[in-house]
Amino acid sequence: QVQLVESGGGSVQVGGSLRVSCAASGKTNKMGWFRQAPGKEREGVASIYSGSGTTFYGDSVKGRFTISLDNAKNTVYLQMNSLKLEDTAMYYCAAGRYGVLPLVKDSYDYWGQGTQVTVSS
Repeated sequence: QVQLVESGGGSVQVGGSLRVSCAASGKTNKMGWFRQAPGKEREGVASIYSGSGTTFYGDSVKGRFTISLDNAKNTVYLQMNSLKLEDTAMYYCAAGRYGVLPLVKDSYDYWGQGTQVTVSS
C-alpha cells in the first residue's frame, strides 16, 4: 500500500502560478495528477513514468503545466503556470503499479485526498 499526501493548493488569480506537491510512501511505476471540478468527470492532467521520466499531458494544460519527479524524495510536483478560470478544481495525486495508460484514472492504484486549486479573476 502506498500513501500519497498532497500539498500546495490554494487560490491564485488568472495568469498566476501555483505548484502542488505529492509525497509518496513508496515507489511505483508511474505517478500522475488528475483534477475534478464540481459536476465533471475526473480528468488526467499530467503523468510521469518513474523509470524513464517520460511525461504526458492533457490537451488543456500542454505548454502551461509541468510535471516532475524527485525519485530520491518519492515526491512528484506539478508546476502550473498561466492559470485559467477553468483550471479551478480539486487536484488529486495518483500512483500506479504499471507503466501504461498514463492519463487514464482507472489505471492507477493509489490516490491522495486531493488539494483544492481555485483560480479567480
